[in-house]
Amino acid sequence: MVFWRGVVAAGLVCGVVGGARVEAQRLPGGVRPEHYSLMITPDLRAATFTGSETIDVVLERATNAITLNAAEIEFGAVTASVGRERGQQQTQIPFGNDKQNAAVTLDAAKEQATLSFARALPAGPVRLAIEYKGILNDKLRGFYLSKTKLRSYGVTQFEATDARRAFPSFDEPALKATFDVTLVVDQGDTAISNMRAVSDRAGPVAGKHTIGFATTPKMSTYLVAWLVGDFQCREGKADGVPIRACATPDKAGLTKFALESAKWLLHYYDGYFGIKYPMGKLDMVAIPDFEAGAMENFGCITFRETEMLVDEREGSIPAKKEVAETVAHEMAHQWFGDMVTPEWWDNLWLNEGFATWMESKAAAAWHPDWKYDQDVAGDLDDTLDLDAQATTRAVRARAETPAQIDELFDGIAYGKAGAVIGMVENWVGEEVFRKGVHEYLAAHLYGNATAEDFWDAQTKVSVLPVDKVMRSFVEQPGVPLITLGAASGGQLPVTQRRFLLAGAGGDATRVPEVWTVPLCFKGAPCRLVTPETKDVEVSGAGAFIYANVGDKGYYRTNYAAGQLAAIVANAETGLTPAERIGLLGDRWALMRGGEGTVGEFLDLALAVKADPNAEVVDSALDRLETVAKRIATGDDRAWLDAVVRREIAPVYAAMGPPSKHESWERVELRETLFGALGEAGDPAVLAEADSATATLFSGHRPADPTIADAAVALAARKGDATMYDKMLRVAQNASDPDLKADALHLLTRFEEPILVMRTLEYAVSDEVRSQDSWTLIALLLSRRATQDLAWQFVQQHWTEIARKATVSSGARIVEATGAFCSVERRDEVASFFAAHPVTSAERTLAKALNGIDDCIHLRAAQEPELRKWLDAHAQ
Repeated sequence: MVFWRGVVAAGLVCGVVGGARVEAQRLPGGVRPEHYSLMITPDLRAATFTGSETIDVVLERATNAITLNAAEIEFGAVTASVGRERGQQQTQIPFGNDKQNAAVTLDAAKEQATLSFARALPAGPVRLAIEYKGILNDKLRGFYLSKTKLRSYGVTQFEATDARRAFPSFDEPALKATFDVTLVVDQGDTAISNMRAVSDRAGPVAGKHTIGFATTPKMSTYLVAWLVGDFQCREGKADGVPIRACATPDKAGLTKFALESAKWLLHYYDGYFGIKYPMGKLDMVAIPDFEAGAMENFGCITFRETEMLVDEREGSIPAKKEVAETVAHEMAHQWFGDMVTPEWWDNLWLNEGFATWMESKAAAAWHPDWKYDQDVAGDLDDTLDLDAQATTRAVRARAETPAQIDELFDGIAYGKAGAVIGMVENWVGEEVFRKGVHEYLAAHLYGNATAEDFWDAQTKVSVLPVDKVMRSFVEQPGVPLITLGAASGGQLPVTQRRFLLAGAGGDATRVPEVWTVPLCFKGAPCRLVTPETKDVEVSGAGAFIYANVGDKGYYRTNYAAGQLAAIVANAETGLTPAERIGLLGDRWALMRGGEGTVGEFLDLALAVKADPNAEVVDSALDRLETVAKRIATGDDRAWLDAVVRREIAPVYAAMGPPSKHESWERVELRETLFGALGEAGDPAVLAEADSATATLFSGHRPADPTIADAAVALAARKGDATMYDKMLRVAQNASDPDLKADALHLLTRFEEPILVMRTLEYAVSDEVRSQDSWTLIALLLSRRATQDLAWQFVQQHWTEIARKATVSSGARIVEATGAFCSVERRDEVASFFAAHPVTSAERTLAKALNGIDDCIHLRAAQEPELRKWLDAHAQ
């Protein structure tokens, strides 16, 4: 599953309190489901549904009670039939007419239902027959309503623990079964599910028709899916597999690019995994209301509209890149996660880490010109910063309750796990790693597996200690800091310790974690650094030593002064763009950790101002903006802005006007420089931004369309009510999902207090989808000019915010408060959320408070250094 991009997934796993109480959230065991037969009849107008299901199970021992999962379910008749021994000609177990009725006892807190029987059911096969009712909720979980201006749709989202809201089930990933799904829907509506439709008959009543789907392979309950409505689909095929890209009728024209990407990727994955795509078809469906970015339901992938729909001809390259990555992520799951599934959620990282790593690898194979390696370098840097906080967690962490499981879907499960997988592949080699993946999958087809199964397969194939490397990164938290001494006779002294950011809590030298690290040098082979390693061989490394080739390593690197000087001197010619991004990230993090000054970092950042790669320049300039927001106080900001204008304006001017056939990356670079100058208050740029915005809103093409997005964002800061109203109309009426989302986010750029209040009130109104409401509030909390007013609003209107909150949106608002930078605000945040606890946000709150402490510490330590640097650079 992919979560909303641009925001680090909320929270870290909660601590486990009281083992016996927490363990009770798990099903008691002794029952193995083998097959579900489901008939679902939704009433979209009434927002309800009825269900009729049979579950074929095998009992390990005789019992009077069977416990399964159910939430927000009203049970009707429940019976059990005992299976008889098969006859010679029978392929299925026959079930007798001797039925027992069950008494149902619900435990809402545990989301469980216990079926009790007067006579013990014998060990062996039993068929449960259950009639029930449920609600189509508005919380974007289970079986829920998604709405457009014209109608409602019935859609599903079951990961991690919400299949139980749609049908009583054994809702744990190891309890795989096969599924027959049948949907009774309104005439004129269609239905989509995991498998292809095999029947469509009128009835059972007038105005309805019944659609049956083929039997699924064995799979976990969280991967079941169905959707009901008037979806329209574009069709294609790859490697003999029918593929459809579907959307609501008004958006169906935006599905072509996703379909083309899926066709290419299916063929690529068939070759990479060495196992053919396992389902008879692949559907991709864009849903108007969808909390995650996308969900890998087996054979029926669902998406937030912005993650799948893009105008193939007019859409920007960044928008297409994002769609391609999301499609690649979810399709990778069809093998890695759906076909082979972790036994329990503590190994969620196997699913999400692998798909996160694979999404850019596969998309880059399709479009090598889109330079995904630079995006990966930027994402890695964000993940390393997240993992350098005291509130981080180990990749594999215990979670038993639904709330704890929800908190596992974070930047550690996705970003860190993916980066560690990428580091291992870089070390053992692409083909060796691919063979290890194939061996792992082939050994566990349609079954469940553990982390040990994966790294043992890689160890066996590579004949390298992959298990030791992966275990050290998966089972303990944090980031290694590799410190290199001065080389002598081809030997390079090396030490390691855990790296913590400033204010992260405690003396990092006392933290006991140590790692087994593949340290890969430019011009020299990778060397394995173990906890006992004192030095490594680096002969043949070249004119300078750089210890993270390709920026693939999951560690921070600190160099001796002479080594660092040589790296910086050769950065533009001797390092790849991804390595330059990694170097900037290391120096920024080390400054935050107290090893270096902000002035030293600013010198490095300005040294790459003329880099031809947009991501490198953005990496540098984004941190300059962070210095202005998190370190600078008083007159510092004005002086720093003056330096930025002086240094960046000539680079921007040298680019000249856009040309007709200009590359997409040059367009990105121009917009990056334009935006940075505007943020620094360049009068000419701000005037151009106002002019371009006025031209756009008058319905005409601006003189330089390449800077249009940045221009509108700059103009909105001082925008008036007239401009706000125009932006609001775009946010409300745009048919293109990306344009609609961009306009919605631009509402948070207005700084006039009365307009800030309008955005906050709009965010909690019924006019904004639940999936978007939290984003508006979080963006306003994150910006220095609007955060005080936003925080006041959050405290005063928490009831309305909580009313709209979905599974994770409350936690993301908690996370956004980490943008504050004062003791007063820290204490207010701690006090408010202690009084108003948010589900699945225990560690998220700790992380936010840690972020505030980090900022306080950073400002105190580095503001005097910033002032010194500004004094030296003033004209």
